[in-house]
Amino acid sequence: MFISPMLLETAAAPFSDSRYIYEPKIDGHRLIYSQESANVKLYTRHNNECTRQYPEIANAAFTQDIVLDGEIACVDPLTGVIEFESVMSRFQARRADKVRQLTQTLPITYVIFDVLRYKGEDLSNRPLMERKEIMAGLALPNAHFGVIPYVEGAGEALFAQMQARAMEGVVAKRKDSVYEIGRRSAQWQKIINWTYADVYLSGYKKAEFGWLASVPTDSGRMRTAGVIEFGVSPTHKKAFYGVVKPLITGEDRDFVYVEPRIRARVKIRNWTRAGMLRSPVFTEFIV
Repeated sequence: MFISPMLLETAAAPFSDSRYIYEPKIDGHRLIYSQESANVKLYTRHNNECTRQYPEIANAAFTQDIVLDGEIACVDPLTGVIEFESVMSRFQARRADKVRQLTQTLPITYVIFDVLRYKGEDLSNRPLMERKEIMAGLALPNAHFGVIPYVEGAGEALFAQMQARAMEGVVAKRKDSVYEIGRRSAQWQKIINWTYADVYLSGYKKAEFGWLASVPTDSGRMRTAGVIEFGVSPTHKKAFYGVVKPLITGEDRDFVYVEPRIRARVKIRNWTRAGMLRSPVFTEFIV
């Protein structure tokens, strides 16, 4: 059984409130674990089945039928850091031999943060803390399952810990919140631990909006680091396109290229292992 997950709104800043619990935000991908008559199916938040990608949990079963909401995480064995790129390597693997190999080199953990059905009962209309109590009593099938920890009220302190550990951020949830299936709700809010980077704008997309971002290499040359598609207001677009024409150096099917003279600051989730900006969002021009 697939249940469309409850989604989070974005908080402007860390906050502390006794009406909320606060969980570490896991840098993985959302996963619905569904067990009916001992048959386990795994689904992404968009209802794509991914059971075969994660045999560590797909081949395990609880003593009772259950539907869980959580996150797939991969921990780098050398650094102990949760790595999104490793999760994507697992998710994109399809061949059985490749999946078997990755279970050894990139084992996953399913970090559970909610229980939606249990013993045939729909729990979505119960308050969050009741659902948490049921979760705390579950006997987990194997070591690839874990339950997210949380603190009550101390959101700013937890966010400071996430910053110190370079983790993705914090999720704030109202203690009395019901599970709003398939909806984005202010009852659950995410506070992202953004990293900031300064880049040069070296081109723009032809078909739809997007600015090409580049960064200097050690040798002083420029290399492409990603495309900025979010956070740009109409005023910023007007300013950019108003001055960029004399800077054009060439074009191809997808991009118009310009001299990298305009600088911008972006916020990102992190740098990828390949040196690319992950999810860049424009914040301002740098003069």
